[in-house]
Amino acid sequence: MATYPASLLILNGKGSGNELLREAVTLLREEGVVIHVRVTWEKGDAARYIQEACDLAVETVIAGGGDGTINEVATALIALPEAQRPALGILPLGTANDFATSAGIPDSLDKALQLAIAGKATAVDIARVNDETCFINMATGGFGTRITSETPEKMKAALGGVSYLLHGLARMDLLKPDSCEIRGENFRWQGDALVIGIGNGRQAGGGQQLCPDALINDGQLQLRIFSANELLPSLLTTLTNPEESPNVIDGQSAWFEIVAPHGMTFNLDGEPLSGDHFRITLLPGTLQCRLPPDCPLLR
Repeated sequence: MATYPASLLILNGKGSGNELLREAVTLLREEGVVIHVRVTWEKGDAARYIQEACDLAVETVIAGGGDGTINEVATALIALPEAQRPALGILPLGTANDFATSAGIPDSLDKALQLAIAGKATAVDIARVNDETCFINMATGGFGTRITSETPEKMKAALGGVSYLLHGLARMDLLKPDSCEIRGENFRWQGDALVIGIGNGRQAGGGQQLCPDALINDGQLQLRIFSANELLPSLLTTLTNPEESPNVIDGQSAWFEIVAPHGMTFNLDGEPLSGDHFRITLLPGTLQCRLPPDCPLLR
């Protein structure tokens, strides 16, 4: 392990007391691996630590946390000049870990850490929204977004991804569609959407496969809309057999534009963004990411 290049682990503050992680890092250091650890406390910490990673000349920055942490680190990395940009490693420590699960990152903490340090780096895409913010996994809108943002932290900590489903069933009063128009390359749709998924990755909300065919290195975003015609009957049909449901609309494009006359909120890997106009553009191959050789998200 001593020949492996140096890394910097950016650890979400919620995971700072993880004794297994502390032991794994200690063992790697005893074997000669250079691994710096920094803990986030508030928004903006990741960007500051990325600059420190450049000063330390590490080859990999590891995002230790859930989808939000991975996205925050990835977004800060692509803000760097390409020549100075370290690779991204992933250490899943969050509640749902949707991106890590889709990518086939090992559940075992020590194996995931070794992959993040020494795995082969592969160029992957990232999506940018309104030229301001990014997501590496998925943007979701509609009922699911409201549920995800409202699910109590204690419930998520106790139940993991199941908490989203349980909280959703308890909040059926939020079940109302968003009226919007969505355009892309050779795609146009207008209507009432119950759920919208725009995926670079495949799943969100604790394991919901919203964009089951998405790849992170094909230069394309996958779109899936659950329309709201005859609201409750369409929801039941969609949940039981989505591939045969007339209320599921699929699309694919390097960009999508959404206009919502009454405004709506998208969840970008855990970060809410509200407005009435969204322009989502893919940045192909902009980040090197250390992934398993049999990663399902690679073409």
